[in-house]
Amino acid sequence: MATLREIRRRISSVRSTQQITKAMKMVAAAKLRKAQNAILATRPYAAKIAQTMGHLFATIENSDNPLLKKRDVKRVLLVVVTGDRGLCGAFNGNIIRHSVHFLETLTDKEISVYPVGKKAYEYFKRNSSNLFSYKINFFNHLIFEDAVEIVNNLQTAYRQYQFDEILIVYNEFKSAVHQVIRTLQFLPFEPDEQMLQEKSRIDFIYEPDKQNILDFIIPKHLNVQMWKILLESNAAEQGARMTAMESATNNADELISFLTLTYNRARQAAITKEISEIVGGAEALKG
Repeated sequence: MATLREIRRRISSVRSTQQITKAMKMVAAAKLRKAQNAILATRPYAAKIAQTMGHLFATIENSDNPLLKKRDVKRVLLVVVTGDRGLCGAFNGNIIRHSVHFLETLTDKEISVYPVGKKAYEYFKRNSSNLFSYKINFFNHLIFEDAVEIVNNLQTAYRQYQFDEILIVYNEFKSAVHQVIRTLQFLPFEPDEQMLQEKSRIDFIYEPDKQNILDFIIPKHLNVQMWKILLESNAAEQGARMTAMESATNNADELISFLTLTYNRARQAAITKEISEIVGGAEALKG
């Protein structure tokens, strides 16, 4: 059985850890609010681009833009978006497991991986021999230029026929306790149903012409789409970390209560033993 001194040390150690998890929960909550505000600030711009593109797709029958051309898929690039840090529950592990299972379904394709986030990079560096590129250690200071850099790399690779399809796996933020893993086809670009529904709302006059404007606006839309993915992933990570640290803090409370009870019982047993020894010694002296 542990001594009283050992139990006191354990209680002190757990309390110190609990203070750390409380602080990490507060930091994650602040970062989560910041990430949510960034997502909200992005929506008006993204909605206006989607509205314009919806009208363009509805009025242009055939476009020769290389980012729209579908190809016979032989070479696939999978962009895996995780966090740069751990201590966020199963956030990173779920994304990596999902990506690995997804890659196992593409056995007839030539596969390359583009890790975005240190945790994905560390895993695929050890377990994959075909890394296209990587981007790590930037989520703490996430800026729009990070999204532009990634999109430029992907566009260049697609235009140069290095890949026939580019997919992205990431965590979509729903709430602090709920994230959903999404697999998105990034290139070739395909307008979604909501975008196509924008065609009937407003009529536009285009200068110089629709095709030139479409060629100009598609990369802009891809930048916004990637920026939204990074923001969603970052918000999901902070939500997962906040939840994990709250759970750790609650577990520390339970452990402290258990250790305190154990300490009191051990102390009571020690006192009882000492009293018994004193009484026994006194009886022996009387005898």
